[in-house]
Amino acid sequence: MNRYPRYTSEQWFGAPPPTALTAERKDLPLAATFAELGVPSSVTRVLSSQGIDEPFEVQTAAIPDALAGRDICGRAPTGSGKTIAFGIPVIVRTAGSRPKAPAALVLAPTRELAEQIADELRPLAQAHDLWVLSAYGGTNINRQIDRLKKGVDILVACPGRLQDLLDRKALTLESARTVVIDEADRMADMGFLPDVRRILDLTPSDRQTLLFSATLDKDVAALTRDYQSDPVRHEVGPETPDIQLLQHHFWSVDRSERVKVAVNLIRRTGKTVVFTRTRHGADRAAKQLGREGLEAAVIHGARTQSQRDRALAHFSDGEALVLVATDVAARGIHVDGVECVLHFDPPEDGKAYVHRSGRTARAGASGTVVCFVDKSQRKAVKHLQREAGIDVQVVDPDLDTFGDVRPVSRKPQKTGGDNRNSARPQGRKSAGGQNRSNSGNGKRKPQNKNGGQRNGQHKKTGPNGKSGGQGKPTGKGKPGGKGKPGKRKPAPGKKGKPQGTKRGNGYPKSKQNPNRKKAAQQRRR
Repeated sequence: MNRYPRYTSEQWFGAPPPTALTAERKDLPLAATFAELGVPSSVTRVLSSQGIDEPFEVQTAAIPDALAGRDICGRAPTGSGKTIAFGIPVIVRTAGSRPKAPAALVLAPTRELAEQIADELRPLAQAHDLWVLSAYGGTNINRQIDRLKKGVDILVACPGRLQDLLDRKALTLESARTVVIDEADRMADMGFLPDVRRILDLTPSDRQTLLFSATLDKDVAALTRDYQSDPVRHEVGPETPDIQLLQHHFWSVDRSERVKVAVNLIRRTGKTVVFTRTRHGADRAAKQLGREGLEAAVIHGARTQSQRDRALAHFSDGEALVLVATDVAARGIHVDGVECVLHFDPPEDGKAYVHRSGRTARAGASGTVVCFVDKSQRKAVKHLQREAGIDVQVVDPDLDTFGDVRPVSRKPQKTGGDNRNSARPQGRKSAGGQNRSNSGNGKRKPQNKNGGQRNGQHKKTGPNGKSGGQGKPTGKGKPGGKGKPGKRKPAPGKKGKPQGTKRGNGYPKSKQNPNRKKAAQQRRR
C-alpha cells in the first residue's frame, strides 16, 4: 500500500501537486554550504577534502527533501551534480544499517555511469563504514556474488546485470529501503524500463524512491506515477543541454579526407571527443589518428569493461588527447575539460546530436562542435538541424578559425613494434607489473595490492621483449630435439633435405648440427 495519493501524468506534468516544491520557486533561499542543507559533518569533511564546499543548484534543491525521506522527481542536465544530490541522502540514510542484503540500490543505464557513481560514493561511504559495490556486464559476476555474500550496503548496478544476479539468487532486494533511478530517460531510450519495473516490484512498497532524469517525458511520467509516492518535484536548468552556448560548425568533408582534417582540427582545439556511427568505424578512426601522432582512446559496446575503464582513464588523465566513441558515450559520461566534440559521422537525429554535443560545454561553459558532412549526407543533416533547433550552413573546412597548432604534450610510444595507442587499450604491463593506465590522478587506481584492475580483469600478458620474439616461451623441448608426435622421421640411411622443423631451442636443424645423420644415429642407440 502506498502512503500518499498518486497523480496522473497530466496532473503531475501539467502543474505540480500542492505539496510539491519546485526549483522555480524564487522564495526558497539558496544554501551557501552543505552544512546548511543538513548534511552531517562526517560527510562535509570528505567533500571539503575533495574541494567541494558549495552545493550546486540541484543539490541545494534536492538534498533537504531527500534527507527527510521524501520521494524526489528531479530534472537536471548531465553534469549538474546529480550524483552528489542523491548520493549524500543515500549515504546518510544508510549509515548504521547492517543488512546482509543491500540497504540502498542505485540503477544506472550504462557501465561507465555506474562505475562513475560508485567512484563518487565510495569516499563518502567510507566515512560511515559502508561498502559500495558496482555491478554491470563485462565484469566477473562470480566475484560480485562473493562480495554480496560477505555483505554490501549500497549496490550500484545496471538493470541487466542486476537481473542476472537476481536470477541466480545471489541477493534479495527486500532490504532496499532507498532506490535511486538515475538517467531515467536514458533507461527508456535503451529499452530498460521493463527491467526497471520488475526490479522495483521486488523492493519494499514503503521505500524511498529518488528519480533523476535529463528530460521528463511520457515514459518517465509513467514510472513516476506507478512507483513514487507524493514525490517532490525539482527542476534545474534547461530540459536539454543548452546548445546555444556551443559554436557549431558543419563542414563539407569527403570521406577520404576526414582523417587529415580531423588531425589538423584536434591539433588546434585540444581535448576532443570523436563520435562515429559504428564500432568498427571507431576502432579504425582511432588507429588512423594514432598513426598521425595523436593518442586516441576508444570506447564502444564491444569493448570489455576493463578496456573501457582504461580508455576513460587515459582520456580523463590527459594521457590520450582524443576519445573515440560510439553513442554509448553520448550520455552519462562525465569528463571535464573537453574542448571540442567532433561528429566524425553525423548522428542519426537531432536528439542524438544534442546529447553528443553535450560532452562539451559542461556546467554552463562554452564549447566547440564540428560535424563532418559528406555530399550524400546533406539532406539528413539538414533534417537533424531542424530537430536540434539550429541553422548552420554546410561550408568548406576553415581551420584558421581555431588558431595555431598546439604542441602535443604526449606522443604515442612504440614498444616492441606495437603502437601504444589506446585503440588497443588492453595495454601491457611495465616491468614492475603496474598497468600504465593507473598512473594518472588516482581516480582509477586498482584496489588490489598487486596492481591489477578493480575487477581483476587484467590479462596476464607479460612485458615486451620475450625471448625469440615468440608468443609462447621457448626452450620447452627435450634434449635431443624430438619433433611433435605424428611427424614423419627420415628413414635410416636416407639423406633427405632439411625440413626446417624446429628443435626445442627454436632453430632449424640445418643450422644446429652439420653432422645431422651421425647425431641422429647416436640418439637412437
